[in-house]
Amino acid sequence: MAAEITHNHDVNASPEKRMRALIDVVSSYIEHYHGGWVRMVDFDGKVLKVEMGGACQGCSLSETTLHGWVEGAVRQFFPDIDRIEAV
Repeated sequence: MAAEITHNHDVNASPEKRMRALIDVVSSYIEHYHGGWVRMVDFDGKVLKVEMGGACQGCSLSETTLHGWVEGAVRQFFPDIDRIEAV
């Protein structure tokens, strides 16, 4: 996944655009492997707010998906982010 994100990475893009592109890639993996999805709602540079849906909605493992798949990928590219919240 990291190679795919880096390959499509525009170094001149704003942090919000880069985050949106990253979340889109993460969502495609979640959709493929779990039948759910994640969408960026807001990103202020420190806090990322996402919406989770599809099979993730109401799933008892959605917190694991949020903190494992989503947060794990985000922290690789945005290590200074304070937190990630599902809204």
